Parts: sequence; structure tokens; C-alpha cells
Amino acid sequence: MSVDPDELHAALANAVLELDEPLTAELSRKVVTLGLDAWAAVEHGLIAGMNAAGKLFDEEEYFVPELLIAADAMYAGLAILRPHIRQESAVRGRRVVIGVVAGDTHDIGKNLVRIMLEVAGFEVFDLGRDVPARAFVDRALEVNADVIALSTLMTTTMDQMAQVVRILRTEDIRDRFKVIVGGAPLSQQFADRIGADGYAPKATLAVQLAKRLTEVVHAA
Repeated sequence: MSVDPDELHAALANAVLELDEPLTAELSRKVVTLGLDAWAAVEHGLIAGMNAAGKLFDEEEYFVPELLIAADAMYAGLAILRPHIRQESAVRGRRVVIGVVAGDTHDIGKNLVRIMLEVAGFEVFDLGRDVPARAFVDRALEVNADVIALSTLMTTTMDQMAQVVRILRTEDIRDRFKVIVGGAPLSQQFADRIGADGYAPKATLAVQLAKRLTEVVHAA
């Protein structure tokens, strides 16, 4: 009896959304047993479910306890699926410094991007939230990062992203790092205006963007 991967992904997403850790683990094991694409199950199942939980949180239908339980379910699935992600879906030896810029403490989106980057094989240095521009640059230099990933959900803190780019230019190290930005109020036009290398409206696209940009760097 064949199994529709899309249906299994939907069931995984719903298990995370419904805060059902045992079911999430069971479905993740099923993905492995059937030999299905583990990365697709993470992206379209676990992360999709966590995104849906985050949306309910934003709409005040879920609160912090529910969000934490959803995250536990997602991590249970990740623990099972991560060892089975195909090497061609992952990258190695590429480093990302990530954080929410100064003045903003909304970190759900940033956390999802961090998780997906880690699953994809990036080494991620998470600075947390309310991070000064200077701290991004200092940490990127310290760990020899490939990418600086900046997040915000507030229009009032968007200039902090521009400040990171300004520091890099002032110190003549702009070409050492790829800078990517993300968050609800942003756009590709904003990224272009501040001189960032790219913009991603959601977690899955942020990983694709980081992969593409670092492929260019590592191919050079």
C-alpha cells in the first residue's frame, strides 16, 4: 500500500500544531521506515506545523505554553529525521550568525530560521534578540562567518539592519560576509536599499537563500 508523501507531511504538520509529541515521533519514524525524503518531511511537515503554531500565537489563540509544547513535538520529529537527511540536501562548513536586531524581542521567526539552517547543516551562532548592530559584526568576525542573518518584526528597528551594513562598509569588510534580512515588515526593495545581499519572507526561503549565497562564496 503506497503512502502519499503530501498526506504524511500534512499529518506531521497537524501533529505539531495539535501539540502531539508522540504522534509527531510516530509519523517521523514512518517517514524513515518508508524511505521518504527526510528533508521534505522536515520542511513541509515539522516546520509547516511550527509555522502554523506561530501564526496562532501571533493571533493570540496560542500562548507561550502551547508554543513550547509545539516546539517539543517538532524537536522530537527532528531527532528522528535529522540523521536521514540526504547529503545533497545539506551543507557543511558554512557558518551563519543570526539574531533579532536591537529594539525588537520577537524571535519566533528567527528561531524557525535557525532550526532549519541547523537541519540543513549550517553551523549557526544565535545571538538571540535585541542584538546591537556592533555585536553582529564582532561575532561574525570572531567565528569567520559566511552569512549574517538579521531579523525584525518592527518597522521602528529596521534601520538597525542598515546599521550592520554601514559598519561593514566603514570597516572595509563588507565583502567578507553575505547579509540577509527577514521579517514581516521587510521586502526585497528594502534589502536592496540598505545594501543587503538578499531577503527571505519565510524560513524555508531563508535556507535556500543562504545556500545559494554560500555556494557562490565557496565556489570562488
